[in-house]
Amino acid sequence: MKDLLTRAGLALAVLTSSLLMASPASAGLILTDPPPTDEISIQLVAMAGSGCAPGTADVAISPDHSAFTAIYSAYLAQAGPSVPVTENRKNCQLNVLVNAPSGYTFAIAKVDYRGYGFLQRGATAQQRANYYFQGMSMGSYANHPIAAPLDDNWIATDEIPIASQVFRPCGEQRNLNINTELRVTKGTSTDVSYLTMDSTDGSIETIYHFSWMRCH
Repeated sequence: MKDLLTRAGLALAVLTSSLLMASPASAGLILTDPPPTDEISIQLVAMAGSGCAPGTADVAISPDHSAFTAIYSAYLAQAGPSVPVTENRKNCQLNVLVNAPSGYTFAIAKVDYRGYGFLQRGATAQQRANYYFQGMSMGSYANHPIAAPLDDNWIATDEIPIASQVFRPCGEQRNLNINTELRVTKGTSTDVSYLTMDSTDGSIETIYHFSWMRCH
């Protein structure tokens, strides 16, 4: 797992300069580039859902503090003959505490999801997610259809325009909630199909990119 976290951290991408150059809607905030160099820590406070049983998910901060990674090991939805309907949809909610340096706040600017799919012709599948700070509006889900037939890795990306990014209120310690979901239906297929947030090496690095701001 240590080697996996190291590889995941080294693979994380820095936020694009176009996101950092845009003018935010939130008053009293100044964009910063690069992210703060002081120590940043992330703690997985709680997780719940059929896709992330205790001990099957974790989070790690990137070396440059620009992103963090959620790692899953048992997140799979499936559909087909003899598969219980309860297996068609799996979800996970992570409650994450980000300890940022004093005077800084952040928002989620981009998310990269990766997994593996084995989808029969005629089956349908989708990945969906939303993210919000504790005590704030949940916002809408971003939906990503996964096309069938498929027997390969898949990737889905949410890119949030700077004007739509929701920043944690300055001076407040609010946990970040991350809701994800996988759905598979057999449709006209006659065999089992499945979708997983789990790459071929046994884990998935779902990457959440930060947009950092400095508070007045």
